[in-house]
Amino acid sequence: MTVFLDSPVRVAEGFWLGVTGASLSRRRGAGGEFATLVPRDGDAYVRVQVVGDPPARSHLDLHVDDVRAVAGVAVSLGARVVRAEEGLIVLRSPAGLLFCLVGWRGEARLPAPVRWPGGQLSLVDQVSVDLPDAAYEVEVGFWEGLTGWSRRPTGLPEFEHFQRGPGMPLRLLFQRLGSGAARMHVDLACDDVDAEVVRHRALGAVVVRRVVGEWTTLRDPAGREYCVTARSPLR
Repeated sequence: MTVFLDSPVRVAEGFWLGVTGASLSRRRGAGGEFATLVPRDGDAYVRVQVVGDPPARSHLDLHVDDVRAVAGVAVSLGARVVRAEEGLIVLRSPAGLLFCLVGWRGEARLPAPVRWPGGQLSLVDQVSVDLPDAAYEVEVGFWEGLTGWSRRPTGLPEFEHFQRGPGMPLRLLFQRLGSGAARMHVDLACDDVDAEVVRHRALGAVVVRRVVGEWTTLRDPAGREYCVTARSPLR
């Protein structure tokens, strides 16, 4: 599973390199719109894309053995195909979230969290699927069927997560919004949220809200919200 950070322009690329401690791969695509954040160790699972249209957002790529077969499963569960080409199928989930199916190339080595000069460890390890009440059960059921992962409760009633499979760098969290459009955002796990937030602000992030002892929501230079959470970065 790979998460893409989709932005209208490249303004946030340097920020996310600083956040993750990664280096930027060579650019790909006809206009150089794609690049990978290459971690210090392990296999890459965060990528950036210039999409041209606002707002800045995130989407998932699922890496599978048989793209067309899994697309058939996704459609049977309620997704619709947006675009299909060799080795890539773009779909929308029942709640309207874009995601892609691509071929798997054996990625399974999990990168270690990065220790920063302030002493804290952090890494991107979760994608939150944020859903209005009306779409929640259908959408969670869709992802449960597509991934084969089991639903697990959390300590808060508005959240649940999936028990991810071995070798997976990203966990899926599902959040009830009450209202609004479905969307995805990235979360980081960190063992010192306050220190990590100071580091992110120095890189150019803006604090949106704090839930003391749990997480802080920030906005990156492209306007995309994400969270630094108090979950352990040690998987």
